[in-house]
Amino acid sequence: MANVVVVGSQWGDEGKGKIVDWLSEQADVVVRFQGGHNAGHTLVIDGKTYKLSLLPSGVVRPNKLSVIGNGVVLDPRALIAEIDRLREQGVAVTHDNLRIAENATLILPLHQELDVVRERASGKGAIGTTGRGIGPAYEDKVGRRAIRLMDLADLQMLNGKIDRLLAHHNALRRGLGLKEIEPSALYDELADVAPQVLPYMGSVWSLLDDKRREGRRILFEGAQGALLDIDHGTYPYVTSSNTVASQAATGSGLGPGAIGYVLGICKAYTTRVGAGPFPTELPEGDPIGDGIGQRGREFGTVTGRRRRCGWFDAVLVRQTVRTSGIDGIALTKLDILDGLPEIKICTGYRLDGREIDYLPASEHAQARVEPVYEIAEGWREGTARARSWAQLPAAAIKYVRRIEELIGCPVALLSTSPEREDTILMRNPFES
Repeated sequence: MANVVVVGSQWGDEGKGKIVDWLSEQADVVVRFQGGHNAGHTLVIDGKTYKLSLLPSGVVRPNKLSVIGNGVVLDPRALIAEIDRLREQGVAVTHDNLRIAENATLILPLHQELDVVRERASGKGAIGTTGRGIGPAYEDKVGRRAIRLMDLADLQMLNGKIDRLLAHHNALRRGLGLKEIEPSALYDELADVAPQVLPYMGSVWSLLDDKRREGRRILFEGAQGALLDIDHGTYPYVTSSNTVASQAATGSGLGPGAIGYVLGICKAYTTRVGAGPFPTELPEGDPIGDGIGQRGREFGTVTGRRRRCGWFDAVLVRQTVRTSGIDGIALTKLDILDGLPEIKICTGYRLDGREIDYLPASEHAQARVEPVYEIAEGWREGTARARSWAQLPAAAIKYVRRIEELIGCPVALLSTSPEREDTILMRNPFES
């Protein structure tokens, strides 16, 4: 049996929620290993909708252990609010089904305020953050001044850590014209939240190693997408963490040998939220792009922001297949393309008069690339709710097979609606 890592193979919003839920039914442990509450999953189980942004998807299923790893930055107030919402829906969240790494970095109100102020001050150069403090929290982690979950368990030592943190942040705030933060106010905030989050704390790396040795199935659940990776994405228009599959090991405390199968989630077209390069984008007002956005309900789960829509970019997905070591693709939202007379697929780029088969790392070069398209035949018949290859139009099958050829990776699952049952399975990642 293989432990499975699920990563987005585009810019996020690929439909990971449904696929992770489908896989979590087979898993014993579900692990979040990076990011924060800046990306969401929508799960539909037995007709009930759950919207998660921080908790692992396994938390809504009985007899599953959900784990928030050390690679996640944790907003305690957001965590408490999400747990309360689930309890109102009848989902019990306790120490028995949720553990949080003791060395997870905390997102504080000062991080969120700094995030918003800096983004506004950037004007046209704004990256398009969600304003939830994710980036500033990771900055403090790397700067070795962060408050971590374990620090809340020793309040006598907390004042020194707060002084170290505020020596940096109050200098920043003075430069930005913001009121300085009183150490006692931050202490009181943390002391108040401590008893509500400490019951979930644990040595996650040890717990996961025990589960692995017991032969339990572990599902690693990524947030965002590989093209938003701080190293391998469209920098600087990226998130503040590593989103590629190898982060599953670093962000949970397990070694890379614990990863058995990498499943990349990928839409049958492409979307992006916020600023940054998007070679195959269909501009707002384009009837095809707007139609895809409306049919695909392309609005963010957490932010509600409209997603930019465009044709499938095989160059980008082929690149993320390599940087994440993806073994198979879960192709989602094929049904959104139903009824189009023809469909474009980007097979390469043209940069300054020459053709290339990769996305360059330079921000300025990324802005100049022009897509090279091939035209695929569309299909008039519906693919929605198909559950076998026999139910798909021939042109739709041909489109999927062409995608496999171009990205150099097989399609393991095909999703034809938001409902978990509407899935065509070619290969079960847990049995690979």
